[in-house]
Amino acid sequence: MAREGKRLNRSFSWLAVLGVLLVIGGVVGLVYTGLATLTSMLLFGWLLLIGGVVGLLQAIQSRGTSYFWLAAVVAALNIAAGVVVIRHPEGSAEALTMFAALLFLTGGLFRLVGSVVVRGPQFGWTLLQGAFGLLLGLLVLFDWPDSSRYVLGVFFSLALLFDGLGLIAIGVGGRRIVSMVTPTPVSSAPPERSETAPDQSNN
Repeated sequence: MAREGKRLNRSFSWLAVLGVLLVIGGVVGLVYTGLATLTSMLLFGWLLLIGGVVGLLQAIQSRGTSYFWLAAVVAALNIAAGVVVIRHPEGSAEALTMFAALLFLTGGLFRLVGSVVVRGPQFGWTLLQGAFGLLLGLLVLFDWPDSSRYVLGVFFSLALLFDGLGLIAIGVGGRRIVSMVTPTPVSSAPPERSETAPDQSNN
């Protein structure tokens, strides 16, 4: 059990180390938002490309089935989108920033209207969320396309930062729990010599 506890401690330590690296990456990304935006777009493009190639290989393996053409078309679209994003990361960032701004606008507007119409128990919180989403969408949209240089980088860096903090918390908490439930090894001490019985040979 002590050996298993050491193994778990090592695993949680690696999680904490990975969390520290993610936190460092998130902080660096918040400082250099333009570089973070470019990095996130390149990662997104490569993910689309690799996912499309894997999907195409799976579609080829499943040829003759009813969903072959659908899988092949989806894989081809992913490959094409990945190539476009990798070759034109700035233009892709502008398009995704516009899409994110429209999502913020529509989501904030729906939350505002829904909170006013329904007036449920979470009325104030829903109203605040809707107003924040609407304001954020307007800010991003009014500064577009210049906002595409930092918006995606900020989101990407914040995701790294919070994921890293979560991994650090899991690693530290896991090590603490393992140390609480793992018994400490007891060192084997040499047996004490018992006192010799009095010599009864004097008769």
